Amino acid sequence: MSGFIGTKLTMNLGERSYDIILKNGALENLYQFARLDRRVAVVTDAGVPAEYAQRVADQCRDAKIITVPQGEASKSMKILESVLRQMLEFNMGRGDLVIAVGGGVVGDLAGFAASIYMRGIDFINCPTTTLSMIDSSIGGKTAVDLGETKNIVGSFWQPKLVIVDPSTLATLPRRQYINGLAESVKASLLADPELFAIFEKGDIDEQIGEIIYRSLRFKKSIVEQDETERGMRKALNFGHTIGHGIEAVKGVRGRRTVGLYHGECVALGMLPMIESKALQKRVRAVYRRLGLPLRTAYNKDKVYAEMLHDKKAQGGQITVIKVPGLGCWRAETIPVEGLRTLLGMED
Repeated sequence: MSGFIGTKLTMNLGERSYDIILKNGALENLYQFARLDRRVAVVTDAGVPAEYAQRVADQCRDAKIITVPQGEASKSMKILESVLRQMLEFNMGRGDLVIAVGGGVVGDLAGFAASIYMRGIDFINCPTTTLSMIDSSIGGKTAVDLGETKNIVGSFWQPKLVIVDPSTLATLPRRQYINGLAESVKASLLADPELFAIFEKGDIDEQIGEIIYRSLRFKKSIVEQDETERGMRKALNFGHTIGHGIEAVKGVRGRRTVGLYHGECVALGMLPMIESKALQKRVRAVYRRLGLPLRTAYNKDKVYAEMLHDKKAQGGQITVIKVPGLGCWRAETIPVEGLRTLLGMED
């Protein structure tokens, strides 16, 4: 683990390049990496240990902690407006800073708020969950949901810095910890057989630093080549077309507090997209080992209806990502009716 914790990666995007610091204790040493001598809105949610946001605020000259309710329901226009109003009341100006401390919901919400406040101010992401560390904290995708449709209102707004402090995972419930690893399994299937080998035979907790590092390195390389999802960044949607459909029907979202998490839905969404039966079998074994779901009962008509709202569906066609073998993928454009066939998720 020590070989990967304490690493710095750089997202190379020309003038908008930024560092990704992977280091235990990095949260309390944020001042070493960022300019905090300005007004700083620290956005967090009620599910994140309050000491994490406080740790960040204590390093700032003038900070305001904005806490939103826990859960996907906070990715709404209503909560976004509340965050923006609090930023305005705090007299934040163009030179000020928003810092997200929490999981993907907080990162998406705070990043979007930063992108539209005064037409865009600086943003730093401090992910505290495996899901956000591995996936959503880098790449600049920020968004809120509109009604039942996920991430439909948003912008590309790159952070100035990403601080990944794996010590914050100690307070994460086990199921949430595993939920986030689904996005790393995704990365391993698309492009990193060595990472897949860790999931098959390695010590997940002992090698979490390497898992996070390899996942970030993979996503970084994709974003650098295709920042705004015109081409190869679509690979990152592997498992998400069906996954988002399942999440809309069975996921923990809105007022629904019981159901499947995002990563669990993506895990289920990946299985039908793996074309090799032998690889599918190995992936199922990995899911069993991790504790990710292998199947779930759901109303297929409802899931199909949700998939038709997918922002990737246009003109009766949708592009899905398929994995023919370990470490490779391809994009395939199919008629949306073809999604019905893919929904046969029985064992």
